[in-house]
Amino acid sequence: MVSTRKTIGMLAAAAVAGGGVASLAAQAAPAPPAHRYWVYVGAESADLIQRVRFGPEGTTVEKTIPVGELAAEMEGPHGLAISRDGKYLHLTTGHGFPDGKYWRYLLGPDTLVGAPTLLGNFPASIDVSPDGLYAIAANFNLHGDMVPSSQSVVYTPTNTEVARIVTCTMPHGSRISPDGRFQYSGCMMDDQLVEIDTRTFTVSRRFSVAKGKEGPLDPGDRGRHAMMAAGGHDAHAGHQGGGSAPAKPEVDPADVGYVGGRHQMEPQSCSPTWAQPSADGAKVYVACNKSDEILEVDVARWAVSRRFATGRGPYNLAVTPDGRLLLASLKQGAGFEIFDLAAGTSVARLRSSTTVSHGVAVSPDSRYAFVSSEGVGAAPGKVDVYDLQARAKVGTVDVGQQAGGIAFWKMEPAR
Repeated sequence: MVSTRKTIGMLAAAAVAGGGVASLAAQAAPAPPAHRYWVYVGAESADLIQRVRFGPEGTTVEKTIPVGELAAEMEGPHGLAISRDGKYLHLTTGHGFPDGKYWRYLLGPDTLVGAPTLLGNFPASIDVSPDGLYAIAANFNLHGDMVPSSQSVVYTPTNTEVARIVTCTMPHGSRISPDGRFQYSGCMMDDQLVEIDTRTFTVSRRFSVAKGKEGPLDPGDRGRHAMMAAGGHDAHAGHQGGGSAPAKPEVDPADVGYVGGRHQMEPQSCSPTWAQPSADGAKVYVACNKSDEILEVDVARWAVSRRFATGRGPYNLAVTPDGRLLLASLKQGAGFEIFDLAAGTSVARLRSSTTVSHGVAVSPDSRYAFVSSEGVGAAPGKVDVYDLQARAKVGTVDVGQQAGGIAFWKMEPAR
């Protein structure tokens, strides 16, 4: 892959992607990086993982790793998460035979550790617990019937799925709290935020993010739908609620589809695609992709505490480790937005290098954000690098088609 290098002083060009919010730091060129930074990104339509390096020399693809087992099948690397010790990359593929899998790679040599593990239907977003022992992947069920799907829990030392928790229709955006006690995800077709207790692997709380109806829900409410068996009884009786056993359900509704009964669903008003805990875990930020808004949910009060208007289509979110900034990719808006959490305002809305902005990763020093964009057709994907102090794009590089999941690996002083 050909390396590209962007001039560090391109500030005026990193301007507004609609909405009238300009970068507030377009007065001076950003300082060059004093460290080198590495991220991994997945190319879903190329079956590749790529290691990208950013530093004083520019932005370059350092290594390309093929993914998959089937030469005739596009398996689609989608979700990426790296353990806190930087040792392992945890990956989902959305496709395959019969469906997607969980994969674990030893970073550095980038070798596969053990056989990949079958999960639910179209595994997508993934996160790993602080101790690295468990990964939780949202089974997005992209191509299946509009029925509730699940979250798969993988015990990482043996690559074993140990629980499958039915949550809602099209779950997406798996993120674990900083203390590791809870996992959060959004329900794109049910307008819900779902909290899972990682000690019991059960749904502990639900929250409606439907516009005008925000508030707590019963933990057993799997969304605005009715899955009824032929006799008129609830097809999920005995499998609902936060007190269910932490094991795979007898039937994952996504494995059954409409055959299991009728499904009724109101039009969604938020369509949450991501649920991101704050740096201290006191808040959860929910990306409403449909209504161009991010909701801040207070975890203790389980109530909306603030709202942030965004550019078109907030998709993935991240928070800087210092807790100061909230970062959002704008999928439909082909952009990237930065929010000052203390002020509660948007401070920059910047244009991505190509269309369909996707993932966001942030460096441990809270200095740089790395944003993947998919592109369309045969066009390459892109990884853009943003200086969060100067609020400007400072690097970009071509990667494989449909660049999606992205995860930060490490930083080292530049010598």
